[in-house]
Amino acid sequence: MKKYTVSGTDIEEVKRRNANSGLSYNEVKAVLAKTGGQGTAQFSDTNPEEVKKQIHPNTPLQ
Repeated sequence: MKKYTVSGTDIEEVKRRNANSGLSYNEVKAVLAKTGGQGTAQFSDTNPEEVKKQIHPNTPLQ
């Protein structure tokens, strides 16, 4: 028997999707605390060179 919230949300479907969604906020904090952020590039789609250009637009990149 499926369980639904008052608004009609399938509770088991939400749990299933959450389980497959990647790291939780607290898991991310734990990884960052352990590694200091080193080796976490695999989890990011941010282009560091673009960020550097935005922060320092008049500085040539090396």
